[in-house]
Amino acid sequence: MKYPIVIEPGNEKGNTAYGVIVPDLPGCFSAGDTLDEAIDNAKEAIELWLETVIDDGGLIPAASSISALQSKSEFSGWIWAAVSVDLSTLSDKAERVNITLPARVLRKIDAAAAASGESRSGYLARRALMA
Repeated sequence: MKYPIVIEPGNEKGNTAYGVIVPDLPGCFSAGDTLDEAIDNAKEAIELWLETVIDDGGLIPAASSISALQSKSEFSGWIWAAVSVDLSTLSDKAERVNITLPARVLRKIDAAAAASGESRSGYLARRALMA
C-alpha cells in the first residue's frame, strides 16, 4: 500500500528540518534533516503507526491519492511523495497453511531449522522476511 506524505520544506544546510505529515493516518508524523532522511523516517513512522493499530485490533485506513489531498490549503507549498508499506510484514496474526513440498526439500528445511534452533514455521517465516 502506498501512503501519501506531505513534507514541509526544510533546507539541506540543517538550519531547518523537513517535517512530515501522513494525512491518512491521524497523529502520524516524522521529520528528517534531509529530504531523503525525512522520507525514510516517514516510512518507519507509518509502519509503527500501523503496527499499533493492528495490535489494538483496529482497521487500517485506506490510502488516499495525492491528487485528492493536494487541494488542502494547509499543505500549500509543501512537497508531496508516497511511501510504500508492505502490510503483510506488519501483521503478527498466525495463520495455518497447508503446502506440498518434495520430501527432499522438506528434509533440507527441517535440517536448516534445527541447525538455527528454530521450528520449521519460524525458520520459513524468517527466511521469507529476509528476501
